[in-house]
Amino acid sequence: MTTADPTTPAAPTSRTRYRDPLRGVRLASPGAVPAAGWLAVVVLAAIVVPMLPGCDPLRADFAHPSAPPGPGHWFGTDDTGRDVLVRTAAGARASFGVAALTVTVGLVVGGALGIASGWFGGWTDRVIGFATDLLMAVPALILVMIVVTLRGPSLPVIGGLIGLFTVPSFTRVTRAGALSLKERGFVQAARMIGTSPGRILRREILPNIAPAALSFAFTATTAAIVAEGALSFLGFGLRPPAPSWGGIIAQGRITLGSAPWISLIPAGVLCLTVLALNHLGESVRSGSPKGSSR
Repeated sequence: MTTADPTTPAAPTSRTRYRDPLRGVRLASPGAVPAAGWLAVVVLAAIVVPMLPGCDPLRADFAHPSAPPGPGHWFGTDDTGRDVLVRTAAGARASFGVAALTVTVGLVVGGALGIASGWFGGWTDRVIGFATDLLMAVPALILVMIVVTLRGPSLPVIGGLIGLFTVPSFTRVTRAGALSLKERGFVQAARMIGTSPGRILRREILPNIAPAALSFAFTATTAAIVAEGALSFLGFGLRPPAPSWGGIIAQGRITLGSAPWISLIPAGVLCLTVLALNHLGESVRSGSPKGSSR
């Protein structure tokens, strides 16, 4: 009879696990660094600039209406003398506030529905699929306008409504992941040893769906920012004089020929922010590990 040498490495088992995939996520594109830097600057400006002394976004400098960019007003002023830099920074609060609420609603509700749909299948999958298809058939922008008109514009109302319309997309992303994972060997092994479904979902399914959901969250964030800007531009966003990117752009279109900086500067910040979010999301998607054996 032969005995195994204790110094010999153990043979690999057939069981594979995909534990903590977020730990392996990397930013695949070099452009992700400047994109992340731009987002950090915008977020920091949104937090800090309106809190600085003399940086009230509602304070008007009647001595310098429609002043071009220069010392004292680096982004110029609008037609009532309000600083465009301060108002652009303050408007980022509204945009990111709506985006944060949108992603939270979409991720929590859509993620839960997608996991339930993919994991349980059967009538659960059919009911959730019908509900999400029905929601996708609703003209989102028109419904948001109607509700905002009836309830009044506010960040919770706008963000919650936009988030509701991202639920079907989050549901489909997480459902696809749950369908794929529930047939994998490590999940089947966990079932065979009597692990509870709740523990399997928490320890095996959720960590592996997280990279795809995180990547899509960047897309949902850009959609929320663009939607909030469009609503504000059309007059269904925050009520003036509360600053928002879409509202500032809409206000500046009246003087676009004589003072183009009022609209172009916040529009440029909006475009660069959306571009950075898209690039960062694509980089996270490309850098997410496809899985590794243990």
